[in-house]
Amino acid sequence: MAGRPTTGGFSKTPCWQDWYEQPSKPAFKLPPGAVDSHCHVFGPGAKYPYSSGRKYTPCDASKEQLFALRDHLGFSRNIIVQATCHGDDNRALVDACLSSGGRARGVATVKRTITDEELRRLHDAGIRGIRFNFVKRLVDFTPKEELEEIANRILKLGWHIVVYFEAVDLLELWDFFSGLPTIVVIDHMGRPDVSKSVDDPEFALFRKFVREHPNVFVKVTCPERLSTSGPWALNGERNAYQDVVPFARTIVEEFPDRVLWGTDWPHPNLKSHMPDDGLLVDFIPLIARTIEQQQKLLVDNPIRLYWSDK
Repeated sequence: MAGRPTTGGFSKTPCWQDWYEQPSKPAFKLPPGAVDSHCHVFGPGAKYPYSSGRKYTPCDASKEQLFALRDHLGFSRNIIVQATCHGDDNRALVDACLSSGGRARGVATVKRTITDEELRRLHDAGIRGIRFNFVKRLVDFTPKEELEEIANRILKLGWHIVVYFEAVDLLELWDFFSGLPTIVVIDHMGRPDVSKSVDDPEFALFRKFVREHPNVFVKVTCPERLSTSGPWALNGERNAYQDVVPFARTIVEEFPDRVLWGTDWPHPNLKSHMPDDGLLVDFIPLIARTIEQQQKLLVDNPIRLYWSDK
């Protein structure tokens, strides 16, 4: 397959969308100390092979390429989230965190077989959370009892739990999420159906969940993944994803001290298009309209969550 390479003898998933080369410079100037709170590294496959149980095979996206994007866009730090294509092999993630000069923290994927010593090594490398993925097309089922055991073990490290799920599954997961003993961070606003109204009962239920659980943070991320009508962040479009704006803006305004934003680079599993990351940054002032909201979203909240020990 043409485009960006996948090394190590792996072949990219058919029709894989490679990340955008030579992104624009954002028109929006990020505040000093801004954190890209959701991004990934893939491989390189030759050094960090992809998991045999993966649901997709990406093009490589290295730590060097991630850090170059960070600097180009104007971010100061990264939160790197373990990609499902690496399973629970966190070596690429750990290497990126250790190579960042203290400018990256990580969210790992672990199994119940991990030892306390291994957890401590992850902590020393900069890992500050784990991710539970409930999106069935991306991961195989893990019993909730196993997840609860892991949650209680990471509690003593001061870590939090990132959860990824579809909006239609929130009611089923409500009690489990409510019982988690840590801070909980929800990926991508719980994937709302943005073709519906922001006042739709499904999104109202999500807001109710966040309102009733003060330990919950929300990533107002991935408009490129959620949008059904665009316009896309391409070809100079600086007012992209208008159908997502009301949803993200509502969360930012209602929960300003518990929101995070990130690029989701290198945007795994996108089907319709691959956004220009510079134009994607210009989505931020559409949803966080005041300097105070932008400061909390991009600096204060992620620093409090990931660098509280500094």
